[in-house]
Amino acid sequence: MANTLLTPTAVTREALRILHQKLTFVGAINRQYDDSFAKTGAKIGDSLKIRLPNQYTVRTGKTLNAQDTTESSVTLQVATQKGVDMNFSTADMTLSLDDFSKRILEPAMAVLAANIEADAISMYKDIYQEVSDVGATTSLAAVLNASKRLSLALAPSDGRCLLLSEKSNVDLVSANSTLYNDRAKISEQYRKGFIGNEFFGFDDAYKSTHLPIHTTGTEAGADTGANVNGANQTGASVTVNGTVTGTFKKGDIISFAGCYDVHPETKSAYSHLKQFVVTSDVDTGYSSIPISPSIVTSGATQNCSASPTNTGEVWKVESDDTTAIAGSADYQIDLAFHKDAFAFATADLIMPKGVDFAAREVYDGISIRIVRQYDINNDNMPCRLDVLYGYKTIRPELACRIGFN
Repeated sequence: MANTLLTPTAVTREALRILHQKLTFVGAINRQYDDSFAKTGAKIGDSLKIRLPNQYTVRTGKTLNAQDTTESSVTLQVATQKGVDMNFSTADMTLSLDDFSKRILEPAMAVLAANIEADAISMYKDIYQEVSDVGATTSLAAVLNASKRLSLALAPSDGRCLLLSEKSNVDLVSANSTLYNDRAKISEQYRKGFIGNEFFGFDDAYKSTHLPIHTTGTEAGADTGANVNGANQTGASVTVNGTVTGTFKKGDIISFAGCYDVHPETKSAYSHLKQFVVTSDVDTGYSSIPISPSIVTSGATQNCSASPTNTGEVWKVESDDTTAIAGSADYQIDLAFHKDAFAFATADLIMPKGVDFAAREVYDGISIRIVRQYDINNDNMPCRLDVLYGYKTIRPELACRIGFN
C-alpha cells in the first residue's frame, strides 16, 4: 500500500529541493532571504538596500586631510512573482512522496527554475567588462583573460565561477585534453564531458543552456561615424557628434580614446582602455550614449584615467582595445564572475486562509509557497507553487563577459 506522505511541509520542502538543484547561475551567486519583507505591520515594501564598500583616498605627508565617508548602496527590488499551477485528482494524493515528486513536482519545478534562471542571467547586460573574439571559439586564453580582468578589479580569488554554454564547454574540454593535468581531473572530464571544479583560477565551472545570444546594434566598430563631442566629460552619458546613422543596443560594450581603466585603490592607469556597457537602446541620429559605469576621473571613486579625448573615436569592442565589431553581430555570451557580483533574493508570500492546505518553506535563501484547494465539482486538487524574487547586479566590476561565436 502506498505511503500517504503528502503533507504540506513535505511537498513544499521537496519542491524547494528540486528547484534549488536546477538553479545553476542563481545557485552560484549571492542569495539572500530577508524576513523583514513579511513582518506584519512592519513591512519594508518591495525594496532591499545593499550597502557597498566605502572608498577613500590616501594622504601623502603628515598633515591631516580628513575626508567625509559617503556610503553608497544599490537597491534590490523583490517584485517578480512566478509560479506553476497544477491540477491533480484525489487519487494522485495516495502516491508516495517520491512518486509525486517524479510525476508532478519535477516537471513543474524544472520549468519554473528555467524561467527564474533566464531572468537572472539577463543581468549580463549590466556587465561592462568583456573579453571577446567574435568569429572564434572560446579558448583557454579567453578564460585566462577574463580571470585577469577580475584580478585587476581586485575580485577575491576564492568564490570565482565560470558559467559556460554547452559549446564553450566542448571547446574547453577539447583544448584542455592536450595539456598536462592531474590524471584524476582528466579522467573525470573524460567520463563526464564537463570542465567541473577548480579550472584555471575558478573554483567552479557550470554549464547552462540559458546563456544568451547578444545581438549588437548596427554601428560599425571603430568607424561608427561618432566622435566624442567635448572635453572633460564625466557621468553616465557621453555626448558625441558626426555621421551617426547606426544604432547601439542595450548591452553593447564600447570604449573611448584616451579613457583608460585604473587600479581601484592606487588609481594608477592600466594599459587597456576602460570599457563601458550601453544601458539602453540608442537609435540612429543619436547625440549621446548612455553608459555604465559613470565616468569618474578623480576622488575616492575614480575609475578612469581621464575623460574621453575630445573628437576621439568611439569603439564598439570586439577582441581588444583596437579591434571592433564591424556592424551588427550575434554572438554567444559566457560569464566569469565572483559570487558577490550579483544578488538574488526571495521574500515570503502571504499565507491565505480557508484553503485545503498552505505551506511556506525557506531553503538556502529561496522561499517558496504552496497552496492547495479542493474542487468539489471535479474531485480535483488544484495546487499552485509561487516564488517572489528579485535580482540585481551589485558589483559589476567583479564580473566579465566572454564573447565568441
